Amino acid sequence: MRNIFLLLTVWAFMACSSGDDGYDATGMFEATEVIVSAEQPGKLLRFDITEGDRLDSGRQVGLVDTVQLYLRARQLGATKESYASSRPDISKQLAATRQQLEKAEAERRRYEALVRDNAANRKTLDDAENNVRVLRRQLDAQLSTLGNSTNSLNRQMDATEIQRMQVADMLEKCHVKSPITGTVLEKYAEAGEYVTTGKPLFKVADVNDMELRAYVAAPELTSLKIGQRVKVYADLGDSGRKEYPGVITWIADKAEFTPKTIQTRDERANLVYAVKISVKNDGGLIKIGMYGDVKF
Repeated sequence: MRNIFLLLTVWAFMACSSGDDGYDATGMFEATEVIVSAEQPGKLLRFDITEGDRLDSGRQVGLVDTVQLYLRARQLGATKESYASSRPDISKQLAATRQQLEKAEAERRRYEALVRDNAANRKTLDDAENNVRVLRRQLDAQLSTLGNSTNSLNRQMDATEIQRMQVADMLEKCHVKSPITGTVLEKYAEAGEYVTTGKPLFKVADVNDMELRAYVAAPELTSLKIGQRVKVYADLGDSGRKEYPGVITWIADKAEFTPKTIQTRDERANLVYAVKISVKNDGGLIKIGMYGDVKF
């Protein structure tokens, strides 16, 4: 098929080089086509498009069953709340020990005063100081244990939140949307069907901005440059041809060989270069796959 197209292209170039048709190259119109596939498995509950519909970018056109994902999100939310409620109230749990420590420190200060006044023996002060040290170690141990428990629960809460966000992302992907502004070319599924991840649902293309992919022979390449304005002619069949302004947007840096059956006076004509020309499809008369001509 490709060889046939190249054959027609070179034939057209040979004809136009003799001045018969008034164009420098011929080609076929293309458009940016996107095949939208299901991102989540499930029953396609709604799919509100038909071929030929005009869609805006981001418009929702379908919905895959979300019940199980919704319930999973609720479960993860409840789990996170459970972890949150299990976190210890550190200030309350340490209140008793701190109160004991304050009392022990007050006792130590009292015994210090008594020892200075020779009203109490040294052993009583030593016992009071030891009691303070024990309570301080006890307070530090409790603080460390409660802190570790809190950090562990916080990490579990963070992990649960990440899982909840993953489910939320999966829920969002159940909403089938058009990634571009364009026209629905083909529809591959219907509402009520079970779809799997990666199953094509529809094809959409931006047919307002078309491209003519034409081929030129090597000698013509030196006169072309990106951004150059050209005249494009769409072949409308019995209605004749319509002229459109076009702009060269891409020129291939490698040549493609024409079929060996093609013979020209110049051996360099055996090499053709692909050229893309942007065309605004005013009126919508240009169709994908339609042949067109270009005058440089």
